[in-house]
Amino acid sequence: MLYETVARAEEILGVNIEELALAARRAPVKAKGAKPRTRRRGAPREDYVMEPVYWDAGTARLLPRLIKGRTRGPVFVTHRKPSPGKVVSRRDVCPNTGLVRLSYGQARALLDAHTAVGGVAGTGWDLHEYRHSGLTHLGEAGASLPMLMAKSRHKKPENVRRYFHPSAEAIAEVTSLLAPGDSRR
Repeated sequence: MLYETVARAEEILGVNIEELALAARRAPVKAKGAKPRTRRRGAPREDYVMEPVYWDAGTARLLPRLIKGRTRGPVFVTHRKPSPGKVVSRRDVCPNTGLVRLSYGQARALLDAHTAVGGVAGTGWDLHEYRHSGLTHLGEAGASLPMLMAKSRHKKPENVRRYFHPSAEAIAEVTSLLAPGDSRR
């Protein structure tokens, strides 16, 4: 889901099941730096401007298996219930199972454990690498800078450019456009 949405891990981990539009393959997320909505007289409200993220077939196939018939609560949950002394927001607890929302640290540790090289902790993938590789692959496929900015919800072009690292094959392919006799010139 991180790869296909090109979203930040915190945004995806904050999504609840009831917010998912499974048929439309989208969900609203509270984006980084989201501004609170305000009333006419300037009194802040508790809700934020939400921005949609979109996914494709891979995530669409896996989400039903992940939520396993649950209809409310966090999409990503831990494997255990909160300890008796732990104070947890009602939004962060699945009402069906009592399991707690997966935190960024827990997600990072799980991903590292399952992708570690030779079983050595700290050598696995990072959650943010999915965002980087998604943007890179979209750029290599020919997505324009404005489209990459819209997909990743970046406000400045220079912030998107640092994620885009074209492969040697992509650079060779674009170089072939300059070949003599190319009808596209």
